[in-house]
Amino acid sequence: MEQRRLGKDGPLVGTIGLGCMSFAGVYGQTDIAGAHRTLAKALELGVTHLDTALIYGDGLSEEMIGAFIKDHPGRFTIATKAGIVRGSPGRFDNSADYLREALEGSLKRLGVEHVELFYLHRRDQTIPIEDVMGTLVRFIEEGKIGGIGLSEVAPYTLERAAAVHPVRAVQNEYSLWTRLPELGMIQACKCLGTTFVPFSPLGRSMFGIEPPDLSTLGERDFRRNVPRFQEPHFSANLKKVAKLRDFAAERGWTMPALAIAWVLAKGEHLIPIPGTRSVEHLQQNAAGTEIGLTADDLEQIEAIAPAGFAHGARYNDAQRAGPEDYC
Repeated sequence: MEQRRLGKDGPLVGTIGLGCMSFAGVYGQTDIAGAHRTLAKALELGVTHLDTALIYGDGLSEEMIGAFIKDHPGRFTIATKAGIVRGSPGRFDNSADYLREALEGSLKRLGVEHVELFYLHRRDQTIPIEDVMGTLVRFIEEGKIGGIGLSEVAPYTLERAAAVHPVRAVQNEYSLWTRLPELGMIQACKCLGTTFVPFSPLGRSMFGIEPPDLSTLGERDFRRNVPRFQEPHFSANLKKVAKLRDFAAERGWTMPALAIAWVLAKGEHLIPIPGTRSVEHLQQNAAGTEIGLTADDLEQIEAIAPAGFAHGARYNDAQRAGPEDYC
């Protein structure tokens, strides 16, 4: 797999990374053996960037990764995140004490003394971003983190943060049906030498080999409360995405590969992190790195699925707390 640089002066990693939220059971039952098989396959494929967070199973995802990398030291570039209060998803804390405690816990669960990237998972609007950056810069100086990341922020927050210290990465949702970053964030990242890291590039499985079956979603499945996966929106979205599936099939591609290739075509400074706990799905996602979309392909895709085509919001009112709006 080809590589892209994680931040202007950061490490080279595989063109796509691996989002590890599903290791914690957010999208259904999981186990450590399955997670480790997926991590082993990632190494085989050249997927070398792992993305996790404190709140993914209250540290469970980090523990699973830590148990694997104990026997595979130095093979992955790891990012983790903090700032969402454990057990209180609508509360955020960017205080120096909270972030330090969270980081120390993450390092312990991962079994390392340093992570290459540490994200502010959500902004705490009661603390100026400049003050928060000061805390994160101290973590760099102490050798605990290699670079600073921000998640679900607006371009103006990135601009303010970068005035204090370079920001290695910004992680926001971006896919064929979630296009807000095109209205300034992708451009701001390029201008500032910041890598843009799209999460959920497969639309939370809407662009999987098969669309999700709502009747099989577990009680804990995040999508149960997402408007796009509720009727009447879901049926309308299935019809829209079916046309993209036909487009991919006509060219001998799978839908996941097309979705990944589309994101990668949006700029050399993008490193998507499709999440999966499945070896099979990881291989399907990696196939997208081998597709080079032409200008004509991109034009046809835009005609089929223009910006704003999705029915329903990406978050409900409760889930919407935290991500910054712009435009």
